[in-house]
Amino acid sequence: MPLSHWLSLAAICAMGAMSPGPSLALVLRHTLGGGRFVGMIAAVCHALGVGLYALLTVWGLGALIAGYPLLFQLITWGGAAYLAWLGVKALRAGRTGALHPQAVVTNRQQAAKEGILVALGNPKLILFFVALLSQFVTPEMGVLAKAIIVLTAMIIDGGWYVLVAVALSHSSVLPWLQQHVAWINRITGILLIALALRVVAGPLV
Repeated sequence: MPLSHWLSLAAICAMGAMSPGPSLALVLRHTLGGGRFVGMIAAVCHALGVGLYALLTVWGLGALIAGYPLLFQLITWGGAAYLAWLGVKALRAGRTGALHPQAVVTNRQQAAKEGILVALGNPKLILFFVALLSQFVTPEMGVLAKAIIVLTAMIIDGGWYVLVAVALSHSSVLPWLQQHVAWINRITGILLIALALRVVAGPLV
């Protein structure tokens, strides 16, 4: 995979990980309820679930492109529509959403279990990855290139939420985020809609 394509992949993965939603609420809840290390456990376990979905998506996309190009196109457009819906939802969220979690006492075991379940219990991640990875997967792509795609998605997701857990261990960060949540939602919404339009425009490879 050319470096320019990998940088595009990394940027899109980062945008997906940084968008407010149930995954962010999960890490916030466990960090606030159990401390920095518990939040980091939730982040890493969530990334493992994301990696599994990315792996399944890469395998499935290769087969769809090779054997069922029309079906692949329809599924890709479905993924783009989902991205656009997420963008509109973020724009309409205003000051509400994942940055206002309920604080509960939690522990490492709960964080690990919920981290995986939140990822695997969200089948819409498949649609997200179809839309995202359709820009980079080709039928002739080798195992190494597919592994790079999966690892990139997993490491960026885990790395981002670990940073969130570390940052939230400092008491001044969450109030600042809550104060600016409306702008965070607006920026996220615009970026998601732009990504949906990019997916409709066609693959990068």
